[in-house]
Amino acid sequence: MVTQSAILNPPEDWHGSRPEWMFYASLAQLGYEDGVDFTYQNKRFGGRLDKGGLILDFDFNNPPNLAVNVQGVYYHYELGADTKARDIMAREACAGLGIHLIFVDEDDLEQDPIGITRDALNYQDRSRLGG
Repeated sequence: MVTQSAILNPPEDWHGSRPEWMFYASLAQLGYEDGVDFTYQNKRFGGRLDKGGLILDFDFNNPPNLAVNVQGVYYHYELGADTKARDIMAREACAGLGIHLIFVDEDDLEQDPIGITRDALNYQDRSRLGG
């Protein structure tokens, strides 16, 4: 069992963001395994280096046709309309492949990481972008 402190505080060797760690650790707490149930940082449409490409923070096999991108408050909401537009375009691109892209907000993870992760696994988008 992972402690609340372990969910909120990434290990030193973690290469992602702190909010991504909270979601990742919550998945582990709920019994999900990287490489089996989901892929962390999965490239779609060529990844960030190709025009129109993107990285899905969490691309799921179980449940099927689900992806989750974790939204840092500063980067995704305070930097302006361009960032929001890219997030919306990512959702539309995924929808074209039959993938339901859920956004999870950093501040929501801070409050209830397990609950927000469960909601995302049930295709419920609680983010400011909604779904």
